[in-house]
Amino acid sequence: MDGERGEHGDAIIRALRADDCARLVRMDQEISGRNRRAWYEGKIRRALAEADVKISLGAEIDGTLVGALLGSVHYGEFGLPEPVAILDTVLVDPAFSRRGVASAMLRQLLLNLSALRIERLRTEVAWDEFDLAEFFAKAGFAPVPRVVLELRVPEAR
Repeated sequence: MDGERGEHGDAIIRALRADDCARLVRMDQEISGRNRRAWYEGKIRRALAEADVKISLGAEIDGTLVGALLGSVHYGEFGLPEPVAILDTVLVDPAFSRRGVASAMLRQLLLNLSALRIERLRTEVAWDEFDLAEFFAKAGFAPVPRVVLELRVPEAR
């Protein structure tokens, strides 16, 4: 799994490591303006605990982590009997965007899922994330016949 090169031959795709967390937090903070250290620590911890699944991947260029895919495998969620992989984060350092980093990570993820005989990969995109939606569309993602429902939980009194 480690060592797959990106489109320009410069990205090495590998499993995430515990010491990647600080870099992920910095990249995410640069993009989102928020510090989500606790969230990334939890994601890395789960990725390492499920090391045989290889859903969470990183991309390195010249020894620096420049991107990551984070996700999980769900078994029997929402009434579906087969396992489904959920991709919840695509993160690329803005200085390395549009260089094939996310595409290289996605290709490796699909190879990993295929080897595990997982047939579906799902993700969600906010309605106004046009670049991300375009990336997923070019990769072959399409809407599914499901409606996501949300209810705001009232504050405790």
